[in-house]
Amino acid sequence: MSKRPSIVFLIADDHRHEALGSSGNSVVRTPVLDELAADGAAMQGAHIFGGLTGAVCAPSRACIMTGRSIFRSMIGCDPAEWTHSTDIRPEVPLLPERLRGAGYQTYAVGKWHNDKASFARSFAGGDKLFFYGMSDHWHVPVQSFDPEGRYGKEREYVETRHSSEVFADAAIDYLRRQDGEQPFFLYVAFTAPHDPRTAPEPYASMFRPEELPLPPNFAAEHPFDNGDLGVRDERLASVPRREEEIRRHMADYYAMIAHLDAQVGRIVDCLKAKGLYDDTLLVYTADHGLSVGQHGLMGKQNVYDHSVRIPLLLRGPGVEAGAKPPGLLSNIDIAPTVAELAGLPEQPDADGVSFADLLRGERAASSDAGERASTSASESESAAEPFQPRTYVCTAYQDLQRMAKDRRWKLIRYYRSLASEAGADRVQLFDMEADPWETRDVSGDPANRHEMERMARLLRDWMDRHDDILRHVPILGPTIPGGDSV
Repeated sequence: MSKRPSIVFLIADDHRHEALGSSGNSVVRTPVLDELAADGAAMQGAHIFGGLTGAVCAPSRACIMTGRSIFRSMIGCDPAEWTHSTDIRPEVPLLPERLRGAGYQTYAVGKWHNDKASFARSFAGGDKLFFYGMSDHWHVPVQSFDPEGRYGKEREYVETRHSSEVFADAAIDYLRRQDGEQPFFLYVAFTAPHDPRTAPEPYASMFRPEELPLPPNFAAEHPFDNGDLGVRDERLASVPRREEEIRRHMADYYAMIAHLDAQVGRIVDCLKAKGLYDDTLLVYTADHGLSVGQHGLMGKQNVYDHSVRIPLLLRGPGVEAGAKPPGLLSNIDIAPTVAELAGLPEQPDADGVSFADLLRGERAASSDAGERASTSASESESAAEPFQPRTYVCTAYQDLQRMAKDRRWKLIRYYRSLASEAGADRVQLFDMEADPWETRDVSGDPANRHEMERMARLLRDWMDRHDDILRHVPILGPTIPGGDSV
């Protein structure tokens, strides 16, 4: 690539993978994002690494921006200092920080839910900056860029237009000032579709609740204590869940996404009008997904696919058009990939794996390192097959849940909390080929014992490699189906 691409990095809050037309959802309306998917690559297997706090967005954003695990990127996420901090370690480089050092003009708009020091060293400019987890979308406390990086509360002022429009306007104002001479990294972090889900008209009335089909995994209640059933998100709807109430939540969720899609469209139109579109790498992703009634849950504080799978769309230089790779990815893989596409040298201490070869349609021999290791002979990769960064992924949630997933099977381990009696000491096993909505736990079937033990070994290896705080607790034991060997 003779010219370094500019980058527009768009990240949503609570947008699950399934809630896109390009992911097969026939109800939600996302024409702009669907066009990005068609013109670029729509990654089908992107998962979050997880988090040790109920506010999953902060650790997820740290993983995305650093390419490191939560245990290595964040303060307070190792066994000796577990304090639920949202701060990124000062010695850990962030993607925009590296790009800034390489001559990119870095500019931020919208939400930054990590510490202000990591923001200050990453960005040389910005506007409409939001340093909280959530707010009323019609009363958004924002700040202007501070060259000294202090961002005290006294600098805040309130925007009374819808948040998605406020952030899109600020991004467009920046793009209108660009002449294409210096590559830029524009980071636009929306707070939609996070609740309170209050889209403007005509989007608010776009979806009729009574016409929305409930997902196959809708349930009135979760079947057991997952350790966090009392978190704020779970109190957004009555328990047991009522079908008409969940449909209303779904309509509001889809409305926020449709409005967000339109704001992304305005940013894309500006790039085209400025003649920058073809030289710009666009990335669209989210910090995590959301339940909205699936499995009897409302929030993201779980490791089912609706909460841990995220959209990941890339379009522009270095991306083969029309690709929908099914391979498994972790959100720690995003920073190394964008860095490679921008021409940065490989970061040797990153936990993530670049999938730039996959975007370019190239083929490569597999590595047997880490999560890239094949899990069976039938899954082994060769130079004759498309490059796949990972054959399995894992996710952590607090001291309550861990997940391992390969191309067919998914194991979830639940724990009783280290700090309380919340949670259940048990496992679930799902055959994702036969049951993609995770409705049938087959962990009790003796025929699946081999898969239980194999998935448990993958999870154990992952926990050991990343110094997980629960790595010394058996995954399968005398009280857990599957034996006591793992």
